[in-house]
Amino acid sequence: MLLAMAERRLGLADNLARVFPDRRDPTRVVHSLVDMFRARMFAICCGYEDADDLDHLRSDPAFKLACGRLPDTGRDLCSQPTLSRLENAPRLRDVIRLTYILVDAWMDSYPREPASVTLDIDDTCDVVHGHQQLSLFNAHYDERCFLPIHVYDTEKSRPVAVVLRPGKTPGGVEVRALLRRLVRHIRTRWHNTRITFRGDGHYARPEAMAWCETNGIDYIFGLSGTKPLARKVDEVADDICTRRAIENLPVLRGYTETRHKAKSWDRERRTVARIEATMLGLDIRFVVTSLDVGSAEWIYDSLYCARGQAENLIKLHKTQLASDRTSCRSALANQVRLVLHTAAYWLMLTVRDAIPKVRELAAAEFATLRLRLLKLAARVVETSSRIRLAFAAACPEADLIRCLPGALLPLGP
Repeated sequence: MLLAMAERRLGLADNLARVFPDRRDPTRVVHSLVDMFRARMFAICCGYEDADDLDHLRSDPAFKLACGRLPDTGRDLCSQPTLSRLENAPRLRDVIRLTYILVDAWMDSYPREPASVTLDIDDTCDVVHGHQQLSLFNAHYDERCFLPIHVYDTEKSRPVAVVLRPGKTPGGVEVRALLRRLVRHIRTRWHNTRITFRGDGHYARPEAMAWCETNGIDYIFGLSGTKPLARKVDEVADDICTRRAIENLPVLRGYTETRHKAKSWDRERRTVARIEATMLGLDIRFVVTSLDVGSAEWIYDSLYCARGQAENLIKLHKTQLASDRTSCRSALANQVRLVLHTAAYWLMLTVRDAIPKVRELAAAEFATLRLRLLKLAARVVETSSRIRLAFAAACPEADLIRCLPGALLPLGP
């Protein structure tokens, strides 16, 4: 029921159904698109990520009640074959519209246009066990896989977009195309927001950086070290190594910056180096950025290293909501699955955000929320005038469950 209130607060199922093609005969429709989306999202949130789990859950009183049906006398929910047809129904344009609904959900989460946002972009290995469309063998992971791109507003822990793609490192043209489409959609509503993209070395492509500079978008990307680049920081690196040895320190870290132009770049760009000397040797890491403010230490430690939180969010997405269950043969169907799993992420995040900050569950992972708040034993009683939910007298989170419905009420117009 908490998930149902979170979904109605966000309106995700209605928004997805609005752009989803429904080519069924209206006179024979038993399960509406909204009901099917809700059933699938609620099942994912509760740890039932496979569509065939709905063959048993379709008659569950709590799931029926969450989807707006009477728990005993109401019609059962949709089954696995119906959901499989749902995932395979949309065409390419329809799938793109579904993906943009998630971007809209992220923008709707702000009460007003923000002055600036920092978006983390990263790809992750999604191992496949067949020959699905777009699956490729990746030598780094030693697996046949997809490498979907995840974009997060890490400061708020909110997902922005997830895009299925082949199991290879993204090229410059592909990265530029992704950034262009995402920014173009954001600019339809946010005209003045300063956007900064942050990512690892996969995204430090000359095509992407040149496009960002032309369109007023900031970036900070990891950068692979080269001999010409290393020579520009040799003097600072030697000084750090010498001071570490003289002072007999286990670790000494320093920062510097330079202007660098790689062979494939059309201009010089600001490059920041983090130099760390240890008893085992020297370690130098580089980032390239369009930002002209802040010290080298702030750029690297405070701004760039904050992208590590995005990897934790991807782990939540993959391991606790099982978004790597992309087992459909069609790439479009697998993208629909990613959309549904990301929608489920929004529901879990909304429930967690509604928990008072003084409670330990306010910072809990999704798996903990599932065990403590969602998958609880209860007696569902349907009478002619009302429906009663009876929890155990010793329910440890009874007071929290009692106050959450008020926090999850739909927002006013």
